Amino acid sequence: MTQLETVELNIQGMTCDSCATHVAKALQNVPGVKEVNVPGWRSGQARVIAEPETSSEALAVAVRRAGYRAAIRTRRALEGAATTNGSGSHYDLMVIGGGSAGFAAAIKGAELGFEVALVEAATIGGTCVNVGCVPSKTLIRAVELHHLAGQRRFDGIQTHPGKIRWPAVIADKDELVGEMRQAKYADVLAAYPSITYVEGHARLTGKNGVGIDGRAYTPDRIIIATGAHPWAPPISGLAESGYLTSTTAMALKELPESMIVLGANAVGLELAQTFARAGTTVTLLELLPRIAPFEDETISAALAGYLEAEGLKIVTSFQARQVARQDGRYAVTGVQPDGNERSFDAEQLLVATGRRPNTADMGLEESGVRLGKRGEILVNERLQTSNPAVYAAGDVTGQDMFVYTAAYAGGLAAENALTNAGRVYDTDYIPRITFTDPQIASAGLTETQARRQGYEVQVSTLPMELVPRAQAARDTRGFIKVIVDRETDRLLGAHVLAPEGGDIIQTAVLALRFGIPVQQLRETMFPYLTNVEGLKLALLGLEKDVALLSCCAS
Repeated sequence: MTQLETVELNIQGMTCDSCATHVAKALQNVPGVKEVNVPGWRSGQARVIAEPETSSEALAVAVRRAGYRAAIRTRRALEGAATTNGSGSHYDLMVIGGGSAGFAAAIKGAELGFEVALVEAATIGGTCVNVGCVPSKTLIRAVELHHLAGQRRFDGIQTHPGKIRWPAVIADKDELVGEMRQAKYADVLAAYPSITYVEGHARLTGKNGVGIDGRAYTPDRIIIATGAHPWAPPISGLAESGYLTSTTAMALKELPESMIVLGANAVGLELAQTFARAGTTVTLLELLPRIAPFEDETISAALAGYLEAEGLKIVTSFQARQVARQDGRYAVTGVQPDGNERSFDAEQLLVATGRRPNTADMGLEESGVRLGKRGEILVNERLQTSNPAVYAAGDVTGQDMFVYTAAYAGGLAAENALTNAGRVYDTDYIPRITFTDPQIASAGLTETQARRQGYEVQVSTLPMELVPRAQAARDTRGFIKVIVDRETDRLLGAHVLAPEGGDIIQTAVLALRFGIPVQQLRETMFPYLTNVEGLKLALLGLEKDVALLSCCAS
């Protein structure tokens, strides 16, 4: 007999009882659906009983075609929750990996009352605090202050940048990393007596078996959260020549005179601008036709202009073919679409071409855990692997490589693994920040993506020069772009290129997640002389000429 599943959905856009009826009918028409319950439009929810083969995507598409939006909240077997009790093993849950996802999973397990083992083979804290977010953003801000000291934005105010003492900058960064690693990771463990910290290399040895440096464990459930590492493409001569990664670049004790940066996504852009502002001559090489290739096209073009104005050399559509090192310098040779060969040389070479999951030598496939083409652990929407006892969270799954999504995924995986909660991994609204200056901040669909998905869109682009805060700060670089579904009056995407753009985007994230109508956003008071006011102005730009409005007028 086929085991049925219960699927709970959050529904956006319902405004009356008729809406609830339309949603129910749409879901009932999906193949495999046995029963639908929409408990009134005010609930914003629907409950479906369906066959396991009925995909979550099919349910969401059916709701969308009816004129509404749906997000899968939970999905579980019809009988309900089943909990583990630790019988037959010392730990209810073993979490492999001591970074953001791993800590979130371990803490969630402890909060739920289970015995948890947290295993780490290297330095506690993972990528973010040790070699990622914390050190990079510290360097970015430090060098930004140096850069701003050389600007003259206000009459009567004059500052001088002075000379950077790079070894001191690196030492200051390292000190902060050490402090945060201790305070936010090592010290946190003391607050959870039901979490046991285990040092060593973990390897799966069967359905729920784990070997750690010769010791055998059989926890009831396992979560793999081993993160990812910098990856370099198979370019001839690259491995033999040696190169910098984002990790080793941020550890340089001396500032290089020149640098080639291979890769113009978030990490490459951030570090390229940082070193350029510190005084290094930087050449940025990108395989794809534009920098920030996964952001809205208008952002890529505008940011390229700002970076080039600061002295960076940007070359796109460049396929590197050969790397050589001679007399202390790197030479990178490649071709562009016209077939012409070009060569660039520099004192240092930084490869920032992405990351790959840490899944080698873990016995995963032998234990029934399927891997993808890039070594990522394949999981379902509940973060369960093809081995029912094993879940995975964070960068090791190869998706949404952000520290905050890793933490979210870790807690969700633990709850599902330990209580069969059936929570569904949902990051449709995820904010994406690239810490260049100006910053890229985006959430939701780009204009191109929205049109390809069949939406009838309205688009408004507001230059920052029309935002009073930007005018007062004498920094009007960038713009705010919003994409709206004309039919439902809901925000589909928001894309910001502006100083501190990451602080602007969160209002749009809330609107995306909770389906707030654009009209309600336009009628909401935004504080004057803040950059986030620009989001409201961009939405007003859908129906008015913002340049003709007085201050605070709507």
